[in-house]
Amino acid sequence: MRHFYRIVGVAVLLLMVLSGCNKHKESEYHSVIEKIEGESKNYHGTTISSEKYIEEMDLIEITEGEHTFLIPERKQKLTMYACTECHSKPLEELKSKGGELPKSHWDIDIVHGDANTMNCLTCHNSKNMDNLQSLTGQDIDFNKSYEVCSQCHTTQFKDWKGGAHGKNISGWAPPRAINSCVNCHNPHQPKFNQRLPAIFNTKKELQRK
Repeated sequence: MRHFYRIVGVAVLLLMVLSGCNKHKESEYHSVIEKIEGESKNYHGTTISSEKYIEEMDLIEITEGEHTFLIPERKQKLTMYACTECHSKPLEELKSKGGELPKSHWDIDIVHGDANTMNCLTCHNSKNMDNLQSLTGQDIDFNKSYEVCSQCHTTQFKDWKGGAHGKNISGWAPPRAINSCVNCHNPHQPKFNQRLPAIFNTKKELQRK
């Protein structure tokens, strides 16, 4: 009898092994990645497009590395551009003739880094106010102000290019359009103000008072 059960056990084990082999042969893929690559071979893209949602927007196309996408045109939205309409001469020349200049943009406070690191001329070109400038003094067009931000905020810039940081204007269907840094952040005070959620614990709110 013991011999009989041993034979039955071996038979069951052999059946399970054969069943597993047959099941394995049914699938031509050995991993999820292999399956994705295999099933994607005959993929010809999609006909979905975001064009109708952005056709009336002023957008410019930029290419950063392997990423090409659209961002809002900036200069037309600046109420005091072109800057040279007022800044007709370099700041150094104006200062040398009339001493220290009164602050024209009296309503702007810089809360971005500290006073030893950041001031107006960190980003603005004193010789040509119609351009921004890099930390090494290279001209940067106002439409590409993200190039100024990317010098310090390297991680956020990398995520922004790939779509993990920032806000899409239309959707994920091509052509891809995304807000630039200054469309969400005030460049002079980039930190968002703290806000309570739309629904919050009223009891705790009363306790805070």
